[in-house]
Amino acid sequence: MSLFSYEGFAVLTVLMLAVDLYQTRGGTVTIKKAALLSLFWVSLALIFNVIIYLYWPLMAPQSSYSSSQAAVAFLTGYLLEKSLSVDNLFVFALIFSQFAVPEHLRPRVLMLGVVGALILRAVMIAVGAQLLAEFHWVLYIFAAFLLYTGFKLWKEDEHKSEDFSESLPVRLVRKCFRVSDHYQGSSILIKDNKGWLATPLMIVVTVIALTDVMFALDSIPAIFAVTKEPFIVLSANVFALLGLRSLYFVLQGLLTRFCYLRAALAFILSFIGIKMLLIETPWAIPTLISLLVIAVSLTTAVTASLWKTRDKTTDLSTLTK
Repeated sequence: MSLFSYEGFAVLTVLMLAVDLYQTRGGTVTIKKAALLSLFWVSLALIFNVIIYLYWPLMAPQSSYSSSQAAVAFLTGYLLEKSLSVDNLFVFALIFSQFAVPEHLRPRVLMLGVVGALILRAVMIAVGAQLLAEFHWVLYIFAAFLLYTGFKLWKEDEHKSEDFSESLPVRLVRKCFRVSDHYQGSSILIKDNKGWLATPLMIVVTVIALTDVMFALDSIPAIFAVTKEPFIVLSANVFALLGLRSLYFVLQGLLTRFCYLRAALAFILSFIGIKMLLIETPWAIPTLISLLVIAVSLTTAVTASLWKTRDKTTDLSTLTK
């Protein structure tokens, strides 16, 4: 088993998850610690990008990509998945706020969400790659879906927040279990004299699992527009998700200030959808151009958002209003 095989990368992923869990032990993550961890995960992704550049022929001997093409594709896919994951943080913040998740439980819940997302995306990448290999027309379905998603983001009311309290996963848990009124540490199930009882933590984990499905439906087609190389698609997703927990604790006080982020993501998804439509035409958009478009769009949106909201407070509770 080699690091350059899927099995080797799976072992590396488990080791990185263990490191992430160890780094956030104790349930308390300060902004300073989260910032250092975020820098660590980004640096690790960039190091892996260099490894792809140096050893790509060993990683994918049958690939038509050159080492430089593979490295650019990974960096573009990583940046795309990272930008989409920031939008996920808005939803996580809403869930934590609506269900009053205690601060010390949030790192654990985020870890469960990340593990669930990794498993789900690995399955979807395997299925998506097989579909694209056998049925070329699936590419256009992916493109149409991305354009539709981008349009929905354009039209979405930024000030309207989703209410998860009566969502499908909540109703399912309440139908299958009695639910306690209070959290019981990190327990998902507890037992009383009447039998098993679900804690609110089970509802939160179930809601997070459903949001993982919705996020994957956007992100997997998007990265297939950048590259169809399954190993690059998988590794870019893994590295983007591994830093998600730390990024949440860095940005949780700034999320309400990213007023232009949705518009930027809408533009990026629309651009990626168009790129996917043009892949087999003379007007195909090079991956390097895609990388520049994504980087410039995100930088512009974040800079403009922070400038516009420079005099505003960053109270997370406003997310639920």
